[in-house]
Amino acid sequence: METLEGAELCFPQLINISCKKQFKHHAENIFIYILLSSISLVTVALNLLVIISISHFRQLHSPTNLLLLSLAVSDFLVGLLLMPVRILLLGSCWFLGSVMCGLFQYASYIITSSSVGNMVLISVDRYVAIHDPLRYPTKVTQKRVQICICLCWTCSVSYNGAILNDFLIHPDTYNSCYGECVVEINYIPEAVDVILTFIGPITVIVVLYMRVFVVVLSQARSMRSQIAAVSVQGSVGVAAKKSERKAAKTLGVVVVMFLMCFCPYFYPALVGQDMSTTVTFSVFSVWLLYCNSCLNPVIYAYFYPWFRKSLKLIVTLQILQPDSCDANMLQ
Repeated sequence: METLEGAELCFPQLINISCKKQFKHHAENIFIYILLSSISLVTVALNLLVIISISHFRQLHSPTNLLLLSLAVSDFLVGLLLMPVRILLLGSCWFLGSVMCGLFQYASYIITSSSVGNMVLISVDRYVAIHDPLRYPTKVTQKRVQICICLCWTCSVSYNGAILNDFLIHPDTYNSCYGECVVEINYIPEAVDVILTFIGPITVIVVLYMRVFVVVLSQARSMRSQIAAVSVQGSVGVAAKKSERKAAKTLGVVVVMFLMCFCPYFYPALVGQDMSTTVTFSVFSVWLLYCNSCLNPVIYAYFYPWFRKSLKLIVTLQILQPDSCDANMLQ
């Protein structure tokens, strides 16, 4: 029988209980593996450059950049841990055992929710910077940002540990055959999870950025009406406001890309449809979500001169020189 052919089973020696392969390693699929592997490598490399840049150069140790650093860490973990495992799962077979299945799903939930938390913190940071710029330095300090980042990761670890508690104890409960790695959450916990990790944060992000852009437009009109009477001192203030608006625009692009990449992943839960059996949609939504981790540093490279400058210093190994951490990155 066709179902008993060893080439179609995850574990040919376990004919009666082995899962069937749904994505065979034909020649036409080699391109997909190469493409996804390249995305994984690029994601790791680009986010590692962001982490090195913000960590190494003292001038980049601002509250906003610390939030970008936390986001880069979660994006780096996506490329280093989640993407390679998902590439292995393209064959619909799990070869790493039930314990590793539980750890992988737990890590996936932690990294995803921490990314959402980081985006919320970034949105709050930009809102305060634009809405109340005079008190921003006293309201948003490095110590407070560090505490918020630690709370974000701690809550992500503890919260996902709570909702996945039963799965972590018995990671093979929902597997229908040997070679699967499936996680399911009961209806009520799933509904709470969607609200806390998607609907709630997305609402906060959208509302804050709408208010940010309203303030930006108001400031732009005010600057155009007063530009003829700007003094030298006023020019400095105008330049500072322009810098804040540029940062808000850049992070606004990050947020838009974030929404575009995350919405398909949460779509089935939002509409109450089970699409876990649709292999194509499941693979597409997961990899679109993962691609967001690759897009963020590309956006930084396009909008932030300091990232391009630090990239040059890192690639040319100039960061190995004494006192390179004190280099001027903002000119």
